[in-house]
Amino acid sequence: MKILVTGTNGLLGQHLIRKLAGMNHHQVIATGRGVQRVPRDASVNYINLDITEVRQTRNIIRKLAPDILVHAAAMTQVDDCERDQKRSLQVNVLATQTLLEACSGRNTHFIFLSTDFVFDGIKGNYNEEDPVNPVNWYGETKALAEKKVAEYSGAWSIARTCLLYGMPLHSYRSNIISWVKSSLEKGEHIRVVNDQVRTPTNVMDFANGILLILEQKATGLFHLSGNEIMTPYALAISVAEYFSLDKNLIEAVDSSTFSQLGKRPLKTGFDIRKAIRVLGFSPCGLQSGLEEINLKI
Repeated sequence: MKILVTGTNGLLGQHLIRKLAGMNHHQVIATGRGVQRVPRDASVNYINLDITEVRQTRNIIRKLAPDILVHAAAMTQVDDCERDQKRSLQVNVLATQTLLEACSGRNTHFIFLSTDFVFDGIKGNYNEEDPVNPVNWYGETKALAEKKVAEYSGAWSIARTCLLYGMPLHSYRSNIISWVKSSLEKGEHIRVVNDQVRTPTNVMDFANGILLILEQKATGLFHLSGNEIMTPYALAISVAEYFSLDKNLIEAVDSSTFSQLGKRPLKTGFDIRKAIRVLGFSPCGLQSGLEEINLKI
């Protein structure tokens, strides 16, 4: 199969491409903006692609005609999306529409990656049947893009995840695990919210879940996350304890402590029983995730 992945310079993209490169029965095309940060492998072809450039995007999709397209590229920083709504609409929604139109009629399985921030955070422990109701512009753009994907004429899948963490293979912005670890190693006092609830997700688990979808040609909506419900503060404490760092440097605060442009949903987290039943998805626990990260440091 010929598989094209967008956004491969990001945390998830790097890990997904490495996994795909190890599967010899796939032809893998990695795309991203700027310098290649994915593993350099003879079986992976990297293309510098700005998905907001409509003509370039259409030409590449039509020329390559992938059997599967995994759309991981997105503008994900909540406050940046709030600050520049036009740009985030262009990246998260209009570019998705361009890709869908380019794939239409080509028998391409379109796999779109999404977020728990499509929910309002009132109910928590969301399953695939729960209605979306975003409370910030980032979530709004992802919900709009999901709707477009669900209208696609070919086979489609949407894979949502929640509070992704892990070690990047190449330079990338920090995530909660790397930020907590780095800050505590420097002896810095940090404040972490304790009134938000999530199901933290190891990037390797999310990558594995996406592989299950494409290998099984599974269609529809899937929640792929960890299975442990916790607050970011509890997660930070776990990181400190695992790496033998001073957890007294971590202060529990509520969301009102921070002045943020984009509102965060308080309680999200996923019910992943469908992914377990249909895909055979089996996420590792946080302890195993931290052990894996420790081996790579």
